[in-house]
Amino acid sequence: MNLINSNGMEHRELNEAIRKTPGNCVLAGCCGQRFIAAGMSGQDIEISGVPGNALGAYLNGSTITVRGNAQDAVGDTMNEGSIIVHGNIGDAAGYAMRGGKIYVKGNAGYRAGIHMKEYKEKKPVIVIGGRAGSFLGEYQAGGIIVVLNLTEPQKKIVGYFPCTGMHGGKMFLRSDCKDIEFPRQVTARPAEAKEIQEIREYISEFCHIFGYNVEDVLAGPFTVVTPDSKNPYKQMYVPN
Repeated sequence: MNLINSNGMEHRELNEAIRKTPGNCVLAGCCGQRFIAAGMSGQDIEISGVPGNALGAYLNGSTITVRGNAQDAVGDTMNEGSIIVHGNIGDAAGYAMRGGKIYVKGNAGYRAGIHMKEYKEKKPVIVIGGRAGSFLGEYQAGGIIVVLNLTEPQKKIVGYFPCTGMHGGKMFLRSDCKDIEFPRQVTARPAEAKEIQEIREYISEFCHIFGYNVEDVLAGPFTVVTPDSKNPYKQMYVPN
């Protein structure tokens, strides 16, 4: 892979350097540059350091691997591809995400998966290995959000007000969720075996990347959350 020293580079300059690099590349010395790999496809990128906000915004097919933490709005409106973060991420990961996958080894901040959506064959997926902050899946309209709580299982898997305004998609929480208060417009219940099979592919990929045993992870109790059929938002936002 080709090496780019991103230390001191402004984000426009850095993205131009990535586009001019033939083949895949490694970014060394990354320090808060925003919009890295925005809209890119056909080129895989590995990042050493901490990328700034909106990493992989509008991503259209590339794979981005971060060997540390990432800031807010990872995968903003991404369309296809993968973002893999070996640390924690900030707020609003996957904002309006409409395709592709985000895998995070650690924790996520507030509003992960806000306005996620899906259409026809496009089904976005977020898998968070640790915990998630408040307003997880706010206004979720499609796709799958999975939170595994592998890093600090003694703590609550999610913060306050999860699934507020949720009107599509599914959420899987690796917990019995007895300590979680959900809004009235969703249904939260123990996941059935056939529902666990829906996420096996994603959990297997997550475990392969981050070194977990897939059967051990899938053996934990899972709560599945879906919009209630009487949800007034559904007719407004989800196509028939």
